Amino acid sequence: MHDLPPLARRMEGIRPFYVMELLARAQELEAAGRSIVHMEVGEPDFPTPEPVVQAGHRALEEGRTHYLPALGLPALRERIAGFYRERYGVALDPARVVVTPGSSGALQLAMSVLIDPGAKVLMADPGYPCNRHFVHLVGGEAVNVPVGPETGYQLTAALVEQAWRDDTRAVMVATPSNPTGTLLSRGQLAAIQAVVRSRGGILIVDEIYQGLVYGDGQGTALALGDDLVVINSFSKYFGMTGWRLGWMVVPEPWVEAIGRLAQNIFLSAPTVAQYAALAAFEPYNLAVLEQRRQAFQARRDFLLPALTGLGFRIGGVPAGAFYLYADCSAFTDDSFGFCRELLEQEGVATTPGRDFGFNRPERHVRFAYTTDIPMLEEGVARLERFLGHGHR
Repeated sequence: MHDLPPLARRMEGIRPFYVMELLARAQELEAAGRSIVHMEVGEPDFPTPEPVVQAGHRALEEGRTHYLPALGLPALRERIAGFYRERYGVALDPARVVVTPGSSGALQLAMSVLIDPGAKVLMADPGYPCNRHFVHLVGGEAVNVPVGPETGYQLTAALVEQAWRDDTRAVMVATPSNPTGTLLSRGQLAAIQAVVRSRGGILIVDEIYQGLVYGDGQGTALALGDDLVVINSFSKYFGMTGWRLGWMVVPEPWVEAIGRLAQNIFLSAPTVAQYAALAAFEPYNLAVLEQRRQAFQARRDFLLPALTGLGFRIGGVPAGAFYLYADCSAFTDDSFGFCRELLEQEGVATTPGRDFGFNRPERHVRFAYTTDIPMLEEGVARLERFLGHGHR
């Protein structure tokens, strides 16, 4: 083979998911006959609800396999807007809804139309790693602001004010968040939005775990006004990860530019998935999703005290998503090595903190409660045995 040209320099800033190395090893062990308790995967274990699957079948049978408009199936954009009105009391023009190939497609569009080379985007550390990579991909700079239990692992208006620079363009927050499962209240969001507005920037709110909230924190940042961006997805709450479908709500003046860019990047989101998603908002399907939300809450309510009883420190009660971000410094100063040994010795797969940023990652492990309670009980028993073998 002839020598190939080097990869683009931007690739040096795109880090892998380190958990994928552990997942691959877990799969090897399973193939060899080992029992593995999976607490690493950020994906609901429930299958896509049957009404959505049936709607997908109908779409195929009816030949709905052609391109759709770049901004999305009009009926789906209207249905999403209706969902905000019915559930959250927010009046939303469907013209501001853009259907995308997963929330990742939404983030790519948002960063591409907003961020010029060198512009900065503030975000919490720890946080979902792809967010900073999308900024990097378009030549911007993700500014990772360290946060901890004292702020619920979230940015605050004061932290945003402190970190803002002349070349800052946007602030990105997540509520509920990955990896910590914490929320921002409407008041906290409003305070951050006020700072961002005063500086001439824009607030981007990741709401992809919206719906998976355990308590009184249900809401949407769209209640704050029409001058921010909200990212959402059919993957987590709606259980449609493999369908690759998400959406974003953007300021009206951006719609034309985003549609133009979407045409050039991916034409449109998957057609069959969009027709299937129409059924996601039907009352029967929403009732199924509510049962699943309650199941996730029961898992959290089991796993949180079980982990703290073993000596992990968890800052507050996570109010959403399906993660517990645990301080493991009582046992190790190398969370990646800890996760690797736990997998090899006891067959429990978890996610090391270094997948989520640069803020003391060696002290943290993420546990996903995306498996049922009997398996979580088995995982906790194995953890207790592991810690009893000299890992304290």
